Amino acid sequence: MEILKIKANRKEYLPLLLEADEQESMIERYIDTGDMYVLFDGDKPAGECIVTAADEKTLEIKSLAVASEYRGRGLGRLLIEFAARKYAEGFDELIVGTGDSPFTVPFYEKCGFKKSHYIKDFFTDNYDRPIYEGGVLLKDMVYLRKKL
Repeated sequence: MEILKIKANRKEYLPLLLEADEQESMIERYIDTGDMYVLFDGDKPAGECIVTAADEKTLEIKSLAVASEYRGRGLGRLLIEFAARKYAEGFDELIVGTGDSPFTVPFYEKCGFKKSHYIKDFFTDNYDRPIYEGGVLLKDMVYLRKKL
């Protein structure tokens, strides 16, 4: 497997991005910002990560997705560790905002993140339809932080 920086034609990876964010209009807000990396298994995209500078010392994961057939193999953790190593010299902290679900929050906590704060009603205010994950209606966005 190989991680490559994607500089052009990012929308080519939209099916993979939709694995993490179900609404294309939300993806449009960040797809062309920051740096995008795709983890390839041969010529097949297995995972992706988009990171942006939230401020001069904080790097934010805007998108992290692993294709369904590759889940459970540690590829999400691999992409987080890649970003943490790559940007450790320029940033002090890595943050991510995600749905307060029984799948994503424990995943990030296992990767060394700790809960920071919530944005109340983020999903109900910003998405055009209800978003469910693991049978839970996503309402609030939870932010998690990790020191680099």
